[in-house]
Amino acid sequence: MLQHPTLDKLQALKFTGMTAALADQMAMPDIDELSFEERLGLLVDREITERENRRLTNRLRRARLRHNAALEDIDYQNPRGLDKGLIQSLAGCQWVREHLNVLITGPTGVGKTWLACALAHKGCREGYAAQYVRLTRLLRELTIAKGDGRYVNQGRHPDP
Repeated sequence: MLQHPTLDKLQALKFTGMTAALADQMAMPDIDELSFEERLGLLVDREITERENRRLTNRLRRARLRHNAALEDIDYQNPRGLDKGLIQSLAGCQWVREHLNVLITGPTGVGKTWLACALAHKGCREGYAAQYVRLTRLLRELTIAKGDGRYVNQGRHPDP
């Protein structure tokens, strides 16, 4: 098998994960012990993993989260009044699927922003898009959107 043309073709097809996996396999001395199907499976698995990682990286970059936070890192020992059951329920992202909102309130310095970023990070890991926006900016953007006609109230109509 001509190795370099095959690697070039995989690269041209933008199969970067498969290209790297094939190069790794070619460097392994005992790779011939695996069947063709097993080797192909490893190549496909690597490509899928690379694509999923790239999509997650792009979602996180576009979200512009203020903190690199994860729900798994929450310290429930700190007396902030967090309900572990509620946080675990939110971690399932059912609220996103149902198009619901989450409002996080509390005094200054208890970690509201960090918790919001952790929820957004979890959403990104689940395949949802997220964006971190401070309330003042959001309200300003909504006012502008309403003024220039981009914001349309689709839920409620005024009573006649």
